[in-house]
Amino acid sequence: MKVQIIKHIDIEGPGTIGEFLNDDGISYDVIDVFNGEALPDSLSDTSAVIVLGGPMNVYEEDKHPFLKQENEYLKEVIENKLPALGFCLGAQLIAKATGASVKKNPQKEIGWFNVSLTESGFGDPLFQGFHGVFDVFQWHGDTFDIPDGAVRLAESDLCPNQAYRVGSNIYGLQFHVEVTDEMIYQWIDAYRDEVDSLKGIVDPDRIIADTKIKSESYKAQARLFCSNFVKMI
Repeated sequence: MKVQIIKHIDIEGPGTIGEFLNDDGISYDVIDVFNGEALPDSLSDTSAVIVLGGPMNVYEEDKHPFLKQENEYLKEVIENKLPALGFCLGAQLIAKATGASVKKNPQKEIGWFNVSLTESGFGDPLFQGFHGVFDVFQWHGDTFDIPDGAVRLAESDLCPNQAYRVGSNIYGLQFHVEVTDEMIYQWIDAYRDEVDSLKGIVDPDRIIADTKIKSESYKAQARLFCSNFVKMI
């Protein structure tokens, strides 16, 4: 089993996903497209693809040429029905590769929020063992339309499209399963201008306090996500 993990910026790495794969002895490569690493020419040695987040927009192909190459790669992944899982930007990129639109969400979600499973989400293999409402970490300003023929799996008050499934094993999640405590603290520092621009809406001190409280339960939740996904590979 070989998993390809696509990374778009240094501070948004595989986090809890990498920890799970290491613990379970599952081989994976991290492809740093932002720093010029090439995507595989073939999917023959790939068992699954995980697409991480990033601060860029899916349509910024002139500014970030790797996005165009990634779009073609993801189209091939989808055509071959290869297990895939995208977080935040990753979910938006998978949606775009299916022909769905990606656009600004009415309000940014940054911090800890509840999402709710839809009726379809309750019966979906990726969400086995989850309650109907659960905590997730969010950091996004854009949102995706649900691709044609896909199934909407989760929703929230501020962003109706939180998760979808294409076919039987290709998933997009608007929220971040992969974050560790350290990653959250690093993002608050790195994206300080964005946080400061949302004063009164986003409270970084509250995010840090909530992260300390939710840390252990969120790590366990991430392991459940990973375990459920790996069963599909």
